[in-house]
Amino acid sequence: MSAITDLKLKYSRLNIAEKLIAINIVVFIFVFVLRTVGFLLQAPQTPLLDWFAFPKDVDEFIFKPWTLITYAFFHSGLWHILGNMLILFYASQYFLNYFSPKRLLNYYFLGAICGALVFMLSYNVFPAFQGQGRSTLIGASAAVMAVLVGIATHIPHMRIRLMFLGSIKFWWIAAFLVVIDVIQIPLNNPGGHLAHLGGALLGYIYTKQLAKGHDIGSGFEKLADWVSGLFSKTSREKKSPLKTVHKTKRSKATTAKKPKKDDQQKKVDAILDKISKSGYDSLTKAEKDFLFNAGKDNI
Repeated sequence: MSAITDLKLKYSRLNIAEKLIAINIVVFIFVFVLRTVGFLLQAPQTPLLDWFAFPKDVDEFIFKPWTLITYAFFHSGLWHILGNMLILFYASQYFLNYFSPKRLLNYYFLGAICGALVFMLSYNVFPAFQGQGRSTLIGASAAVMAVLVGIATHIPHMRIRLMFLGSIKFWWIAAFLVVIDVIQIPLNNPGGHLAHLGGALLGYIYTKQLAKGHDIGSGFEKLADWVSGLFSKTSREKKSPLKTVHKTKRSKATTAKKPKKDDQQKKVDAILDKISKSGYDSLTKAEKDFLFNAGKDNI
């Protein structure tokens, strides 16, 4: 088994939060390796973040709409990414006990979007930001705060044991981080802290609406499924020519077996789609056994 295949297998076994963490880490390493190489070779620094960071100006955003999402996968330094990923890891352990992996993605991405919009609105409304020149937003903090505050709103009185602090209620942790952001607005990085609060607000409202039977993320989930479906369809279309190498005359026995093979392939495709959307751990034992046996049949 090649190293790439081994990595793909390990990645497929991660839960959705761990996959998000892995993507953030890979992007972080890639960016800083480029910076290091550029520094050592004294090469002109490519403004990579300019293409992925979220801008405060509407005019600039119109030409880079993808930044509404991409900014949440870039970080300014080691402590920045370390803090965000630790919070996401621990918050997701509780989140996934009550909500589905798809819903975690809803919170994460909608939190990022809400945080970015609050950032842009703040820079274009509050007098404190007037005349500050160009400013951009990076980091997963808004997305992570949406997940943390979302699950804390769902189970506010669950007690969490923390080192040196003992057992404290979940909502105390979320409230502490929100208060820290509010306090730091006039001290440093005001736009960033307002973005964090935007993500926290999204998490709170999302959970409250779910309690009332309204899923405000259903539209985003359908869009994500549609985009995922496009990529899955393209992938299958690329693979399909390899299945037919030449034509041969088939006996009646072979022809009779074809429908069974077609049904098996459809079921395999459905299971693989499920893995791509929700991870290997989302499969039932029967689905895992079927996939394993189907793999042995094709060896």
